[in-house]
Amino acid sequence: MKAVNKGIDERLFNVIVETNSQAPFYGLVGIYTKTLGEAWAEMAVVTEPRHCNPLGITHGGLVSTLADAAMGNALRTTGKKGVTASYDISFLSSAPAGHEMIGRGKVVKAGRKLIFTTSEVYCADQLIAISQATFYVVGEIDFE
Repeated sequence: MKAVNKGIDERLFNVIVETNSQAPFYGLVGIYTKTLGEAWAEMAVVTEPRHCNPLGITHGGLVSTLADAAMGNALRTTGKKGVTASYDISFLSSAPAGHEMIGRGKVVKAGRKLIFTTSEVYCADQLIAISQATFYVVGEIDFE
């Protein structure tokens, strides 16, 4: 699926999409970039039986990973690099296998060294999780 640029610098967009497509962990679990905008991002994964726990529902670790990826990439749309310093998630519902699960992350407040973010994760048009994270800024993305 081709990622959509909703208003960030085209060079930054291309760097984010390319590095995400090469990220080993994203490849392992099947996460891909869906849409990027100024200080927000949508990441997605199609849930499969391999993502399920013993109850047959998508494992919460995948939901959590998608939420973190959405928030981290929202940060990256600002041109900064960051690492997760603090993270919290609330699971509201389960995610069935065989559907696209979408994480929508956004930057709430950006300081010089700390960036505060939130995300919502949807599957089959249902809100299944909400989360928030604080990221520590470790540098700028070189996209010039």
